[in-house]
Amino acid sequence: MIDKFADKSDEELVAAYKNGDASVLNYICEKYKPLVLKTSKKYFLVGGENEDLIQEGMIGLFSSLGDYDTSSEVTFFHFAQMCIDRQMIKAIEASNRKKHSPLNGYLSIYDEEGDEFVDSASSNDDPAEMIIEQENTSGLVDRLKEALSPMEKQVFDLYMLDYDYKEIAKALNKSEKSIDNTLTRIKNKAKNL
Repeated sequence: MIDKFADKSDEELVAAYKNGDASVLNYICEKYKPLVLKTSKKYFLVGGENEDLIQEGMIGLFSSLGDYDTSSEVTFFHFAQMCIDRQMIKAIEASNRKKHSPLNGYLSIYDEEGDEFVDSASSNDDPAEMIIEQENTSGLVDRLKEALSPMEKQVFDLYMLDYDYKEIAKALNKSEKSIDNTLTRIKNKAKNL
């Protein structure tokens, strides 16, 4: 069977999907599944299976369809790759967080006989403070992204995925000096928030 999407570019497929052609979703998922599988092999999820990372990667791929700017200079392939990586990294970071440390770090308020009060953990492990700190960090990143130009957002996203100057320049088809200048502007904007 001849595939009706074979002669279309990824950017055309994304545009069709955004215009309501839901059949494109299955095609792109099948086309990009090897990339998701390859990416999942370079990561390890503590307490999880490789299938969990693959699922996270597919979520990243799906989100890339909605977030991709068809007028962007970045190809959909590179954007999808970044979204897949980012989603897997977020899953790993969430897994590595000591989300149960407040519970596990506390000491019993009673001694072995159940009578005496024993001092509990410090306020540094307060779950409320941890959530507030996480929300503040997330809010800062959101505010920074709102202040960035489209080019700066692309550079910032790749930089946060640990791409170096050369890799960012190659992915965006820009000079390393342009990337350096862009990162300097991003840092200045971050300082002013």
